[in-house]
Amino acid sequence: MPSGNTVTKRILVINPNTSAAVTELLLAHCRRLHADVEWLGVTSRIGAPYIATEVAYALAAHAVLEAYAEHVEWHDAVFLACFGDPGLQALQEIASVPVIGLAQSSFLAAGARGPFAVVTGGHAWKPMLQRFARAQQLDTHLTGIHTVALSGAQMAASPKHALELLVEAAHLGVAAGASSILLGGAALAGMAPALQSQVPIPVLDNVALAAQAVVDAVTGPSTRAAPAAPVAPGLTTMGVGAALAGLLRGH
Repeated sequence: MPSGNTVTKRILVINPNTSAAVTELLLAHCRRLHADVEWLGVTSRIGAPYIATEVAYALAAHAVLEAYAEHVEWHDAVFLACFGDPGLQALQEIASVPVIGLAQSSFLAAGARGPFAVVTGGHAWKPMLQRFARAQQLDTHLTGIHTVALSGAQMAASPKHALELLVEAAHLGVAAGASSILLGGAALAGMAPALQSQVPIPVLDNVALAAQAVVDAVTGPSTRAAPAAPVAPGLTTMGVGAALAGLLRGH
């Protein structure tokens, strides 16, 4: 652990779904990987327990802004921990510290290794992630997105069956020419080693890649501060939470 005058970096981990169990899984994984960083988690209080539809994704984009506003002070970075990054650009617009998205950062890290395929849970995620990758220009090295029928929550409840499905999907990526598999989804944090023994190319843990990106983003002197000025001057809102309304107004 840091000592002397070293300031421990604090990372706010926002889980855009309403599952506290997923938040705890994320925190435990990040803490194992980077014990010298303080990881603080918040679970969205509005939305769905698992994001697997366009509606749930849209709700999550609002939820992350509310969550950030309610926990805005004294963090060095924000980790948006959903493989799909709902609300990422809006959160980056209003945050006073770096905001790292789980999908964006892990796509970038996987693409830096060469051709890669994504394996994740929930068939609805395929077109959603394809759209995301195109919009973010992250599809240059993407060979395909392979989904399984089970959602992240269902896979957590039936890990043996989930592993069989994920391995099968990973082999589709291998056949399509990928040189690595990006295992995507917050609920799949830590599962990559279980697949690795059955897949002939590297299986990458999306949360591990993103956590490293967050830590890299906070190297150097601390920049944590509470916003003092309006982050959206001139924007008039109705019906949003008090904390978010206050943040947008600057008080």
